[in-house]
Amino acid sequence: MDERTLVLAKPDAVARGLVGEVIMRLEKRGLRLCAMKMIWVDEALAKKHYSAHEGKPFFDGLIEYITALPLVAMVWEGPSAIRVVRETMGATNPQDARPGTIRGDMGLDISNNLVHGSDSKESAEKEIALFFEADEIYSWARPHEKYISG
Repeated sequence: MDERTLVLAKPDAVARGLVGEVIMRLEKRGLRLCAMKMIWVDEALAKKHYSAHEGKPFFDGLIEYITALPLVAMVWEGPSAIRVVRETMGATNPQDARPGTIRGDMGLDISNNLVHGSDSKESAEKEIALFFEADEIYSWARPHEKYISG
């Protein structure tokens, strides 16, 4: 069964010209891009997105970072999409991320770690709804997908 997940190419990925690299790596894993848009996140959306971290010492820094420049929000779909995206991104702290992952190859530090990916089906549903309307998301299939196992 296919699942969906939210991926954000964060402001540092946009500023460093790495959005295409993020997309390429996820496409190479076999996932399908179902929605994408560049947005400049305002403070209200940032606080909703990071509500789980409210009250933590790094919360204000997260809000400042995610609202500093535009980001690219995407919905990806495919078998085990949440797990596949998170494996492809690598550990949250780029210093701990394995080579071959987005953060391991291109990340600078935990504060500027290039990408966000939903960590569960529940989070994915909530986060996708924050960034996209239902009519902005397009499910589709490649003709050859019946020959690819997930």
